Amino acid sequence: MVVGLGFLTVAFSATSASAQSSAMITTGITSQPIGHYEFCKRYPGTCQPNASVGVVSLTRAMWTKLVEVNNAVNSSIFPRTDQDMYGVPEVWSYPTVQGDCEDYVLLKQYMLQREGVPASALLITVLRQSNGEGHAVLTVRTDQGDYVLDNLDDRVLAWSDTDYEYLKRQSERDAGKWLAIADDRNILVGSVR
Repeated sequence: MVVGLGFLTVAFSATSASAQSSAMITTGITSQPIGHYEFCKRYPGTCQPNASVGVVSLTRAMWTKLVEVNNAVNSSIFPRTDQDMYGVPEVWSYPTVQGDCEDYVLLKQYMLQREGVPASALLITVLRQSNGEGHAVLTVRTDQGDYVLDNLDDRVLAWSDTDYEYLKRQSERDAGKWLAIADDRNILVGSVR
């Protein structure tokens, strides 16, 4: 376990230094994903305006908490599509033993909020993978930049250190609203003609 803690310290120092002032730039209100719209109808209390807006301080303790929650959810939920589970293409829900990317995100968001992280700093984010497929991650807004918790990677990374094309995320002001992301990084994204 000491080795794990040492790794966390090294990862924390190296990653936090590279993400100074690396916050996502948003450009305004955009459409809410249909899965989130349906989720909000089932859980309206999770889709309200936030009482306050802010970022979390990225301390060693916070970094450890982010890594632990990411790893706990990634290792305890079996990946399975909504089509396989429900017979429909899109259902956002809190997973118990299986789920798809949005379900992982919802559970991570819930767990971190229970640990005292403000909702305005925990934002569901929709993106495109380098293979062109859609995906969702949890963006954590910190005083040292935006980080993502991803079910496809046990590492907590600065959003700018990933090869995803970020499309939109929840608004930090209102969890029921979504903002477009201006992702102007030079990344290679596969396309089909």
